[in-house]
Amino acid sequence: MKSISSLMAQQPLLPIIQANNVEQGVNIAKAMFAAGLTVVEVVLRTPESLQALTAIKRALPELIVGAGTVTDEDILKQAIEAGADFIVTPAISTKLLGYLVDCGVPVLPGVSNTADILLAREFGFTEMKLFPASLSGGAPFLKAVSSIFQDVIFCPTGGITQANKQDYLSLPNVFAVGGTWVCQPEWINIENWQAITNSCLSAIK
Repeated sequence: MKSISSLMAQQPLLPIIQANNVEQGVNIAKAMFAAGLTVVEVVLRTPESLQALTAIKRALPELIVGAGTVTDEDILKQAIEAGADFIVTPAISTKLLGYLVDCGVPVLPGVSNTADILLAREFGFTEMKLFPASLSGGAPFLKAVSSIFQDVIFCPTGGITQANKQDYLSLPNVFAVGGTWVCQPEWINIENWQAITNSCLSAIK
């Protein structure tokens, strides 16, 4: 099974899509794809998010689409059935990790402290999402744990911006950053898809 970092290749940003409906999700994904992004995450926080994920996969078969905000077995199964190429969680538990290990696609488990990192590592995960990054110690925390968990790499998410992304990306144990800043709600509301494309282009420079 491929790792999420290998799916990301050299893409330094994991852009997050939060869509209120299917059409909106597809348009956001197309705007991101137009910027050269090949991997996106659809967060399962709205009633139509699963349908949006499936529609994105259908409209852009070249795009690697993950499902985020996976918190239990039922949501995990629904995400896999919807066509998710990988899974992202906001947090972990022993029960959830047990499901994730056998889900059949790459997983990025969410951690927020050293106990979480150790637990996820005990289940065989060495790629993790620090979330919420800005409230969990941020770049200084990741720098501090790099010598303790030398085989673990991170995709910090939460509070990442264009202004501070390099603080994270400069760390050797960070392979990408997750972010919503490239897809502002006001742009979505007025259907300014070009603004999303432009923001994504700036983010991956």
